[in-house]
Amino acid sequence: MNKLMISSYILLIVSILLILYALIFSPVDWIVYGIAIVFIPVFILSLGLITMAKANKDEEEERREEPFIGY
Repeated sequence: MNKLMISSYILLIVSILLILYALIFSPVDWIVYGIAIVFIPVFILSLGLITMAKANKDEEEERREEPFIGY
């Protein structure tokens, strides 16, 4: 889970920086569209992964005993 948390924060920071770049410097239209199409969903995905990676105190023990293998 530690790798998931680190990669999610990296994706979050990169997507925030590129979205702000597109808003502040207003590059060519196709660059803005590309940033919007790719990095807005990456921003939302990284927020979801960060919240999934955090465990409640009740779940921490269960995760150590039986890791999540999917449904």
